[in-house]
Amino acid sequence: QVQLVESGGGLVQAGGSLRLSCAASGRTVSASTVGWFRQAPGKEREFVARIAGSAGNTYYADSVKGRFTISRDNAKNTVYLEMNSLKPEDTAVYYCAAQTNPYVAGSRTSHYNYWGQGTQVTVSS
Repeated sequence: QVQLVESGGGLVQAGGSLRLSCAASGRTVSASTVGWFRQAPGKEREFVARIAGSAGNTYYADSVKGRFTISRDNAKNTVYLEMNSLKPEDTAVYYCAAQTNPYVAGSRTSHYNYWGQGTQVTVSS
């Protein structure tokens, strides 16, 4: 079992920055793919970024490429999402998710078997 807890959300003005953290417990996620998703009111949950377990390859949605950076600190069993140049359309609840099967990876919600409770990010114009 893996427990994921997100933190770092809040209210920020457009153009500002936030760093989200996803702290894992129960087992190490250093070899797991960990992703960030977001869900705005009335919309489906969408992929934001993911980081592979072993090689650490990163992938981003086109809408955040160049502005967001995903990284991990294996010693802390934590994955981060650095968000810069935030826009009002980035407003959403942000969720981290983990896939502990090393043979499963992707950008769909169905690719992940553990989820956090989410943290709200609000970007004002």
